[in-house]
Amino acid sequence: MAEESDLEKTEPASDRRLEQAREEGNVPSSRELGSFLVLITGVSTLWAMGGWMSQRMRHLAETGLSLDRSQALDPQAMLDALGSLFTMGLVALLPLCVAQVLASLAGPLALGGFNFSTKALGFNASRLNPLSGITRILSWNGLAELVKAVLKSLLIGGVGAWVIWSRAGEAVALGGMGLESGLAGFVNLVLRASILMVSGLALIALIDVPFQLWQYYSRLRMTKEEVRQENKEQEGDPQIKGRIRQKQREMARRRMMQEVPKADVVVTNPTHYAVALKYDDTSMRAPRVIAKGTDIVAGQIREIARSNGIPLLEAPPLARALWRHTDIDQEVPAALYTAVAEVLAWVFSLRQAHAQGVVPPREPEHVLVPPGLDPGPAV
Repeated sequence: MAEESDLEKTEPASDRRLEQAREEGNVPSSRELGSFLVLITGVSTLWAMGGWMSQRMRHLAETGLSLDRSQALDPQAMLDALGSLFTMGLVALLPLCVAQVLASLAGPLALGGFNFSTKALGFNASRLNPLSGITRILSWNGLAELVKAVLKSLLIGGVGAWVIWSRAGEAVALGGMGLESGLAGFVNLVLRASILMVSGLALIALIDVPFQLWQYYSRLRMTKEEVRQENKEQEGDPQIKGRIRQKQREMARRRMMQEVPKADVVVTNPTHYAVALKYDDTSMRAPRVIAKGTDIVAGQIREIARSNGIPLLEAPPLARALWRHTDIDQEVPAALYTAVAEVLAWVFSLRQAHAQGVVPPREPEHVLVPPGLDPGPAV
């Protein structure tokens, strides 16, 4: 039973699965919402700007039918007139075209947001498989599309029948009007009827949009095994991550060892701990730890220090406190300033003695560390 449940798509789609679907051009969409927006925008634009557009088209027709004989016999004049008529027609239809383009983009953007994928444009031979097409037609999705088509026909047909029945007297009265007033009344009646009929599609869109979203996320659901595999891919193989961390530690250790020759002094435990200190009064506010380590690493630090003539000072409490309370390339804590200053004073005196060829100063024997900073000897 556990194996079967692992193969069932019971888990919601992860962010990575949704991102991959978008990269493939697979985003939620609703044809009913798109159809409604395009139709209602078109009818509304005609309602709002129909008068202006009709005047433009009337002027276009009058201009196109008013060519004199000289223009009709001159090909260049005909081409110029044709270009002018084309421009006039384009200007007349421009509001409707712009509104339709914006409406056609609004539907997909409302559900899936802006998404451009070249993968969706690629050739897919499975789309040409007739068996796949028949399967889609006979699937639950095909049945849902059939139900939507029937409901749409009944709804729009019902609204249209109601409009015709309720406006029958007004339609009959148009026959007794003059041509211009009758035509204007007829157009007004058709536009109002169209708005009512197209508004009926809003109900279909309100039903279709939640259904399409539910169906989209249902198709992208994942099995528990897929979730585990995706988490493993994102987090990486533990063994590979362990080797990467080991390499990073080795690189950091090599960089740290390269800094030891620049130290002013190495404070030791003497065997378990080693901390390399450096101080430059022109660029540092306080002495800084440039290398530290325990056991084998401490031995390497001491060996590099000896080979480069760096003074080593055995001060176990200070070495342990510096190792515990500082990080690489970090200034020593303020509580240890006095102890470190005593060590650096000895280092500078040692350098001066070597430069003058005199007896070097004695090493500090008891470098005091404030209570609570010394973690104690290593066990």
